[in-house]
Amino acid sequence: MEALTKLIKDDMKPALGVTEPGAIAYAAAKAREHTAGRIEKVEVALNSGMYKNAFTCGIPNSTRYGNLYAAALGAAAAKAELGLEALAEITPEDDEEAARLVEEGKVKVRLDHIGSEITIDAAVEAGGDRCEVHIRGSHTHISSIEKNGISIYEDKSGISTLESPAGQKGGIPEGISEKSAAPEACIHRYTLHQILEYVDRVPAEELDFIRKAFLMNLELLKEGLRSGRAVIAAKLLRENGGRLISEDVRRTAQLLSSGAIEARVLGLDRPAMSITGSGAHGIIAVMPLYACYESERGKTTEGEAEEILLRAAALSCLVTMYIKEYSGKLSAFCGCGIAAGTGTACGLAYMQGADEEQITMVIQNMASGITGMICDGGNHGCAMKGIVAVDAAFRSSELAMERICIEGIHGINGRTPEDTMHHMGLIASPGMAETERVIVEIMERK
Repeated sequence: MEALTKLIKDDMKPALGVTEPGAIAYAAAKAREHTAGRIEKVEVALNSGMYKNAFTCGIPNSTRYGNLYAAALGAAAAKAELGLEALAEITPEDDEEAARLVEEGKVKVRLDHIGSEITIDAAVEAGGDRCEVHIRGSHTHISSIEKNGISIYEDKSGISTLESPAGQKGGIPEGISEKSAAPEACIHRYTLHQILEYVDRVPAEELDFIRKAFLMNLELLKEGLRSGRAVIAAKLLRENGGRLISEDVRRTAQLLSSGAIEARVLGLDRPAMSITGSGAHGIIAVMPLYACYESERGKTTEGEAEEILLRAAALSCLVTMYIKEYSGKLSAFCGCGIAAGTGTACGLAYMQGADEEQITMVIQNMASGITGMICDGGNHGCAMKGIVAVDAAFRSSELAMERICIEGIHGINGRTPEDTMHHMGLIASPGMAETERVIVEIMERK
């Protein structure tokens, strides 16, 4: 398997609901595993990105939302072995038990610090025991566990996947499978030229696993439409002539992307296929490309069209990861719009036969047009941001196909596409640290 194929495959994972409530629940559930008896206290401390993203976010299988209930459900009933799908088997009785814990003041969640790198410190006290679980770097990477002040687990590998890049097994406890960003992210060892070479030459069958992302995200959209709660998706469906797939590529892309994102932030009981730890990133990175493929079926041979789709999706994922590794996992800018939006814009151009120069132009157009979009948490507004991002992606790729772009001398664009993507990330981290603080303060005041 190609190294870049493995990078995508290891990163692409199902996530139920918005990733942050799932990660909070996972951490609390892992702490609960090491205690017995009636829960006396649940305490969770989060970095600003985690705290903000789950603040008003819907929770799968629950009528509640937000940090407190995610932590309470994690301690009361979530299954840590399911990772980011820890809340998949929550019952109405579990939901009420979690609500009781919150009402009795037994659950506390606090903002620990302003920062873009993921930190979760979850503690559960029950039956006279206290267990603390510490997550660093990615949503499910446990760095250490202490019980009653004594260390019972410490990850000394610095790698948060079940396998290291060299294929060696790491000492990771059950249920942990995401990779965390290394000091030098693997994706940054490659240039855009090398990424495009890989996309062109990789055996198409190596990319078959990406098909699951299209189908999983499509089912999430359908669940949103069935629920009657996804009002933006319903509007986009009407605009698309009442059909999921129409000849209007852009309207179809808006529906498949923002409709799925809306269902996700509402906390509906269907997973999204995530990239870089985010379901919204995973949706934006691939669904506009799938929309393009479905809307234009018949214009090329079926096998050829499918292969181009898979290669375009691989390119999109890698560009998304490239920007995201610079910006930090969670920051004050909208990664699903900026990072995944740029990825899918490159994929759209690739599907139209773009060369390397045109892909570079796509990146420059996106950097100039959408980089300032903020992230104010995982909430209903994400669907609106998705609409903007997909529109920008189509426009940027269309301009680039006519070799129209914002030149490298302007704004944050760089001399190379790698520089431009680096600059996009820098705007988020460290550039928007104060913006992050203000966003959180506004949310708390409400």
